[in-house]
Amino acid sequence: MTAAELAVNADAVLQAYRRLVARRVLILAGLLVLCVAAFLLDLVTGPSALTPMQVLAGVFSPDALSAPQQAIIWQVRLPYALMAVLVGAALSLAGAEMQTILNNPLASPFTLGVSSAASFGAALAIVLGVSLPFVPAEWMVPINAFVFAFGSVLLLQAMARRRSAGVETVVLLGIALVFAFNALVALVQFLSSQEALQQLVFWSMGSLSRATWNHVGVLAVVLALVLPFSWMAAGRLTSLRLGEDRARSFGVDVGRLRFLTLLRVSLLAATSVAFAGTIGFIGLVGPHMGRLLLGEDHRFLLPASVLCGALVMSLASVASKTLVPGAIMPVGIVTAIVGVPVFLFLIFRNPGRS
Repeated sequence: MTAAELAVNADAVLQAYRRLVARRVLILAGLLVLCVAAFLLDLVTGPSALTPMQVLAGVFSPDALSAPQQAIIWQVRLPYALMAVLVGAALSLAGAEMQTILNNPLASPFTLGVSSAASFGAALAIVLGVSLPFVPAEWMVPINAFVFAFGSVLLLQAMARRRSAGVETVVLLGIALVFAFNALVALVQFLSSQEALQQLVFWSMGSLSRATWNHVGVLAVVLALVLPFSWMAAGRLTSLRLGEDRARSFGVDVGRLRFLTLLRVSLLAATSVAFAGTIGFIGLVGPHMGRLLLGEDHRFLLPASVLCGALVMSLASVASKTLVPGAIMPVGIVTAIVGVPVFLFLIFRNPGRS
C-alpha cells in the first residue's frame, strides 16, 4: 500500500470518527432536552389545583401568585422535582462506575446491597442519635450512611477480585447483603421508638416527599464534586473494560482506580439514600440505557448514564403522583415495578457471562 493510499485511509477513518463523535454529542443533547421536559412535567404535576401555566408563572414571577400557591411551588414542587433529577443522576452514575470496576452488568447500588447498607447506617444514626464533636446533628445521618455503604463496596471488591468469583457469585453476595441489611433495619425498627419508627419507614419505601432546599443543595454539591473526577477517570475506566491486564499495559493503576471509584460510588449512594431512602433499580436501568445508546466509551457513557438516570427518575416521580389520584405514591415502589422486568431481561440476556 502506497503512502498516498495510507493517507486516504487515515483521512477516511478520521472522518468516520468525527461523524461518530458528532452523532454521540447529538444523542447527549437529545437526552438533555428530554430531561428538561421530564423535569418540567414533574414540576407541573401534583395533587394541588394549580394549572401548568400557573406553576410556570410562579417559578418565573412568584409575585403573580398568592402566598399559599408560592409555598406549594417553591417549598414543595421545586425541591421535589430537583431532588428527583439529582437522585436519579447520582444513582445512575454510581451504577455505571460499579458495573465497570466489577466487570458485572448487574451491578448497582441497589442490587448489590450498597443502598441497603446505607439505609442501615442511616437507621442507626436516627435511632441511636450518634454524634461527633464539631459535627452538626443533621450531618450524622449521611455520614453514617456513607461509612456503611463504603464498607459494603469494599467487601464486594474483595469478593470480585477472587479468581473464582464470577458475575453470579458477586450478584449472590449482593443479594445476601440486601437481605442481611434489610433484616438489621427491620430489627432497628422493632426496637425503635414511635417517632423514630416513622422516620425509618421513610427509608424503607424510598420517597422524595421530604425533599428540602438544604437536601437539594447538599446532593447537588456532592454530584458537582464527584462528576469531574469521574470524567477524568473516563479513559481509564474504558481501558478497564478491555480487561485488567490490558488496562495495566496502558499504564492504569487498577487497584487505585478501583479504590477511588468505590469511594465515589459510596458517596453518591449514601447521600442519595440519606435524603431519599432506598430507591431501587435506577442505578441498573440508567447505565444500560446509556450503554445501548452510546456504547462503552466512558467519555460519553458516564454523562449519558447521568442523563438517563435523571430522565427515568423524573418520569417515575410523575408516575408516583398520577397513579393514585389525590395522593403521592412513594417513588421507590414505582422504580421497583419498572426495574424488576429490566433486571430479569439483563439476567437472561447475559446467561453465560462470568
